[in-house]
Amino acid sequence: MMKNKAMTPKQENVTQHILPTSATMVGVCMTVISIVKVLHIGSTGTWIDKLLAFDSLTFLASAAFSYVSMRNGNLERFEKYADITFMVGLMGMTICALLFAFELI
Repeated sequence: MMKNKAMTPKQENVTQHILPTSATMVGVCMTVISIVKVLHIGSTGTWIDKLLAFDSLTFLASAAFSYVSMRNGNLERFEKYADITFMVGLMGMTICALLFAFELI
């Protein structure tokens, strides 16, 4: 792995944490999509599963950016993209969680 001397060890660890976590979040999205399909929630369920499908693509992009940042010499740019897409994915999952929680009440 090529190291950029301008980055501190703390900054280098961010991309190493984003890759496995975003890959795990893709699996979480797939699991919740399956649960929504099994429960037959209704019209809100179709919104939830579509949002989670988009969310899984967002986490996949985050994992890809994280992987490229570890393999490429230009860590800062791809790590920034990985961080931003990961946070967008987390916001999407939060919206889905709220929709899912209030639909089940």
